Amino acid sequence: MDSRKVIIIGAAGRDFHNFNTFYRDNPAYKVVAFTAAQIPDIAGRKYPASLAGELYPEGIPIYDQAELPKLIKELDADECVFAYSDVTYSTVMGVGAIVNAAGADFTLLGHKNTKIKSTKPVVAVGAIRTGCGKSQTSRRIIEILMSHGLKVIAVRHPMPYGDLEAQKVQRFATIEDLAKHHCTIEEMEEYEPHVTRGNIIYAGVDYEAILRAVENDPDGCDVILWDGGNNDFPFYDADLTVTVVDPHRPGHELGYYPGEVTLRMADVVVINKIDSADFKDIQTVRQNIEKVNPKAIVIDAASTIKVDKPEVIKGKRVLVIEDGPTLTHGEMKIGAGVVAAQRFGASEIIDPRQYAVGRLKETYETYPDIGALLPAMGYGDEQINDLKATIDATDCDSVVVATPIDLGRIVEISKPSARVEYNLQEIGNPDMEDVLSDFIKKIKK
Repeated sequence: MDSRKVIIIGAAGRDFHNFNTFYRDNPAYKVVAFTAAQIPDIAGRKYPASLAGELYPEGIPIYDQAELPKLIKELDADECVFAYSDVTYSTVMGVGAIVNAAGADFTLLGHKNTKIKSTKPVVAVGAIRTGCGKSQTSRRIIEILMSHGLKVIAVRHPMPYGDLEAQKVQRFATIEDLAKHHCTIEEMEEYEPHVTRGNIIYAGVDYEAILRAVENDPDGCDVILWDGGNNDFPFYDADLTVTVVDPHRPGHELGYYPGEVTLRMADVVVINKIDSADFKDIQTVRQNIEKVNPKAIVIDAASTIKVDKPEVIKGKRVLVIEDGPTLTHGEMKIGAGVVAAQRFGASEIIDPRQYAVGRLKETYETYPDIGALLPAMGYGDEQINDLKATIDATDCDSVVVATPIDLGRIVEISKPSARVEYNLQEIGNPDMEDVLSDFIKKIKK
């Protein structure tokens, strides 16, 4: 019987994982192409033969998603698999309509066919959207586990924007490892907060190879923390699943794919940012949790902020820089930088859009709803240079940097700047210590 010809529609993350776990060694299917979206400059590459396996000695080409209708016909594709995250249901089914109109079947793979089982206990952290506070929740869980004497290694959802073959398995234990692996700003934002707190984090392309490396890490490992990306469900079979929801975007927990999947899978749901959200929006989120996952434990939490130089904000006209993906496909309108500017008395938040240059100008055109904020885009040297030029050109007194990393280490900021840090703080009970207690007891038996 002929193999079914498959195109995997992705964004350099879930797409590669679905291929590796379900299609790579499966002669019933032949993956003829990947398509790419969301992330700049990932189309035009190949998924290398060294990662693709014996059935793909030439590797697999990666095209822009805009070419999908033409590819289906030219490659005679039987099936297209949607495999990226943080998109509306209308977007998913819009792609499905394109696929069906071109004659192919439209598929979504689930957890059963893509999860990998570990020999170590796994806590998985996800979110219903980018920018909910998943990373700070992951850090909080790691802090608690480490306080009980457990060695924790984090594994981050993939961000392979460079040399895929070289990025098969990446281990980050020091700040120097970020440079060693040629990390983008977006990657550093996820990895640096872990290594600065003293725990190791892995990432890459082949998540079974990564998992086996983690299980045999030279520094030892008692627990694996899956630090999910966007709003994807975990790649690993988890013993405890935590999902973060955001009352600044009420209703999104039931309107985005696969965010609702992560919500329905959750053992624990964290309602974050209740210190800065409207009461009615918090109630909307609470009611939606009850509607689709009434058995989940719900934790209320605040995203607490800390500013190193409040005097740089008070009475000043400030430029606010936030995490890039949170503002772009995450669609966030209020981040930690805006909250800090308001709380510490900025006289005005300056709109940087008129000063944007190069690739950043393109970003604003692609995502016109970003508003008067500057996304810290840095997928390559060109974007980093454009980011610096835009900061320099913006007519402001000072800069509020609310990225998860020390941006000044990467981009020279010539104006006075204040750095905003944010952490998870549970409010009342149950708290994270409560929900982790039984998990910890089982590990220590």
